[in-house]
Amino acid sequence: MDGTSSSEGTDRWRSFVRTETGSATLLLAAVVVALIWANAGAGSYDAVWGTRLSFRLGSHGISLTLHEWINSGLMSLFFFVVGLEARREFDMGELRDRRWVLLSAIAGLSSMVVPALVYWGFNAGRTTAHGWGVAMSTDTAFALGILALFGSRLPASLRAFMLSVSVVDDLVALLVIAVFYSDDIHLVPLLVAIGVLLLIVCLRLSGVRHGRYCAVLSVVVWLALHEAGVDPVVTGLAVGALVIAYPAARGDLERASGLFRDFREQPTPELQRSAVQGLAAAISPNERLEQMFLPWVSFGIVPLFALANAGIPLDAHTLSDAFTSPVTLGIVAGCLAGKVIGIVGSMAAAQKLTGGRLRPNVGWGAVTAGGAIAGAAFTVSLLIAALAFDGPELDQARIGVLATLIGAFLVSQAVTAAVGLLSPARRTRALLGSAEPLTDLAVAVDPRHDRVRGPADAPVTVVEYGDFECPYCGLAEPVVRDLLGTETDVRYVWRHLPLTDVHPRAQLAAEAAEAAAEQDMFWEMHDLLLTRQDALTPTDLLRYAGELGLDVPAFRRDLFRHRGARRIAEDVDSADLSSVSGTPTFFVNGRRHHGAYDVASLSEAVEQARQRALVTAPGRD
Repeated sequence: MDGTSSSEGTDRWRSFVRTETGSATLLLAAVVVALIWANAGAGSYDAVWGTRLSFRLGSHGISLTLHEWINSGLMSLFFFVVGLEARREFDMGELRDRRWVLLSAIAGLSSMVVPALVYWGFNAGRTTAHGWGVAMSTDTAFALGILALFGSRLPASLRAFMLSVSVVDDLVALLVIAVFYSDDIHLVPLLVAIGVLLLIVCLRLSGVRHGRYCAVLSVVVWLALHEAGVDPVVTGLAVGALVIAYPAARGDLERASGLFRDFREQPTPELQRSAVQGLAAAISPNERLEQMFLPWVSFGIVPLFALANAGIPLDAHTLSDAFTSPVTLGIVAGCLAGKVIGIVGSMAAAQKLTGGRLRPNVGWGAVTAGGAIAGAAFTVSLLIAALAFDGPELDQARIGVLATLIGAFLVSQAVTAAVGLLSPARRTRALLGSAEPLTDLAVAVDPRHDRVRGPADAPVTVVEYGDFECPYCGLAEPVVRDLLGTETDVRYVWRHLPLTDVHPRAQLAAEAAEAAAEQDMFWEMHDLLLTRQDALTPTDLLRYAGELGLDVPAFRRDLFRHRGARRIAEDVDSADLSSVSGTPTFFVNGRRHHGAYDVASLSEAVEQARQRALVTAPGRD
């Protein structure tokens, strides 16, 4: 195998494992291994996970089985990552619209209450009725994995919907565990846990960013909850939700650049530490922590949890008992039917009762598909099952939980296929809905001020904040050109963002483009500058003016009088208002494009924006 093939294979592998699809596939593989292990050697399976591990310090200590360490200890990190991602959506994503937060909370609660009632209906009057909590929760990892399998057949914004609903029911489910499925509650350690958690809140509010303090206090909360008789896994979600998220500020990036330059000129250990701290400070703690823990959680902790919990002896008698058992039937019906009824019904009622002020940010076809995907129960459901049942009833509950994974995929596949049978216009409306999307671009495009390419009435507008000396802007330029060449209904806007701390010639290059604009040659100069990024001295700029046939004396006068500086400063101010700190940064119909800037990625974003523009156009509501 040659080096190129090896590199391509490595890149494909890395791309795979970084997606929810890779995580869900590994999780499913762990389930299969657990089932094979439990049926090939049930004694060894139970013996391994029943191994007791103890930690003692003097007369104090904690002793749990390996199974309990995984379920209550390592899974706290899983919920910590869930809390981080939920907080990021709250601070920077779809949940910035607080109406959507309220609607997600309503849908999340309903998606738990209805399945619990369905389960209770199957088990009313039986001793198994107390297991209603097993049918309540959606598994975040499997739900996002199933969603990733559908790709472009479902709108990208459905991911935020699934995440918000999953977080609500994870939080409520953990509270259910604490209240209904924990042992006798001990008040003093519970108050200690609450007090330390409040201390973490105070530290975050006071600006303390050193993670080690919060990490130590989080361990104290976990131990206190364990001593209180409350499942301490709730610690992770609570602490993760406290870690704020924000885009990198331009001032922080400039400060980091200065520290790195200092280190480059004088590479001492002290300046190295300063540079590392400056680079870290430019990124929000939320993003840093998620990048640190997500690979371990997705490809280590969650599959290990599946391996420790999914091992069920399966034989004809066990399966026959399970699928005639009200426990299994209640879980399957509650998750697969109850989730759809709870989510779709509650959101429809909320929209009706509020006169449309509360409405989903996706279409009803996507909402229904999301409700079906939410039927995938695993992590929290298995936690509750282990607390609520034992013996044959525990095996029946586990079989029911595993059955929801297959059922959720099949039902969501059927819903997606049904939506696909609609006419293009109806399908687009069913997937995207008619709600106005959030806008990330703080300053709207003004053709009288902005530098605009393309038809004035185009339904899609792509805004790029760029820097003529930025090599990534140079790489993006042919991509944008290709996009404009293949799309006839796209308007392109260039806004200046010269990063003078790393690109010392960018400001003058931007002023050269504005000087050319005085002679109605902005785009010609724009294109030329992006292809000559390594030659942007004043002499080079004057030569380019001559190549383009400009009035060179007038160009020289406008350039050296900095006539375009004010307009460039206005673009920079608008970038700050939109939290743009780097280049190139793209906005598609006002929404920030977070993906790659290759033709395929931008074309997909443009197509989604076009479809949404069609369904939200006046007269189509």
